[in-house]
Amino acid sequence: MISKSQISFIKSLQQKKLRKEHGLFTAEGLKSISEFINSEYVIDTIFYTENVMPKLGKLSHNIKQVEISTSELSKISALTTPQQLLALIKIPETRVLTPQMLKGSFTLALDGIQDPGNLGTIIRTADWFGFNRLICSEDTVDVYNAKVVQATMGSLSRVQVEYTDLQKLLQDCPLPVFGALLHGKSIYQTNFDVEGIVILGNEGNGIRPEIITYISHPVTIPRFGKAESLNVAICASIFCSEMRRNS
Repeated sequence: MISKSQISFIKSLQQKKLRKEHGLFTAEGLKSISEFINSEYVIDTIFYTENVMPKLGKLSHNIKQVEISTSELSKISALTTPQQLLALIKIPETRVLTPQMLKGSFTLALDGIQDPGNLGTIIRTADWFGFNRLICSEDTVDVYNAKVVQATMGSLSRVQVEYTDLQKLLQDCPLPVFGALLHGKSIYQTNFDVEGIVILGNEGNGIRPEIITYISHPVTIPRFGKAESLNVAICASIFCSEMRRNS
């Protein structure tokens, strides 16, 4: 059973401001919640429908468990088709990011990505290729947006996503900075070596001019057909694949 005030509170977490205020976000579905349970994230409460809880296995006594009806789940779900489980998960504390923390590996940096599905897919892609950190400009869509969380299919539990002033970070960065641009060296001829930052830009406008200034290695994905543009999540996949191929 769930109260009207609880329903109102959970629905309010669909707003970024209130997620930040309460330090909580929602995740839905057996796979996604299972991934968060087996990660460093702290689960606050799980709301579940009949007979689904055994599928999660043994849970910590610190996790509150509330059985609700299917109709109640539909009232708190952010999905068109609710998935039997909804969890309230604590947002990790924000860390101060420094260029030194990025040494020795590759990091994807997103400049103004707005579509939740794109961000979620990029996180899932980074996880597939074994890149465990993602940097986002402060105006990139919130990673704890329910649509982003759902699109990651649990990969958010393994990929650290940090928001920062991208321009300030790049000012003092000793690493090579690669940028996905229309004009640059072909990605298939680029030597990525062993470390660096790869910047991907906004879906419509690309990388901002003030960020382009810090790019030491402009890189382009050659076009062989007639498509006008390439989706940023697909672009991220190609970059991740080439970085791994060169490593």
